[in-house]
Amino acid sequence: MTLDTSAHLDDPDAIFVALAAAHAGLGAEQSRRLDAAIVLLLANQLPATAPVLAAIATARRVVRGDETDSREPATE
Repeated sequence: MTLDTSAHLDDPDAIFVALAAAHAGLGAEQSRRLDAAIVLLLANQLPATAPVLAAIATARRVVRGDETDSREPATE
């Protein structure tokens, strides 16, 4: 499945500010739990599992430095 990584947000800066504020005052474990909760809540908004799995695989490759272009299709 090809993962669409093009920008679609109407106000990405507001989301970044809100995300940073949500992490303020949290410890490392709480921040990880917050991130996981956000991912699961957003994933629940999608009608199919495949795009979520593709996003997870792509994000892991990007974080590990295994992928230089996050627009590459996820094939896992």
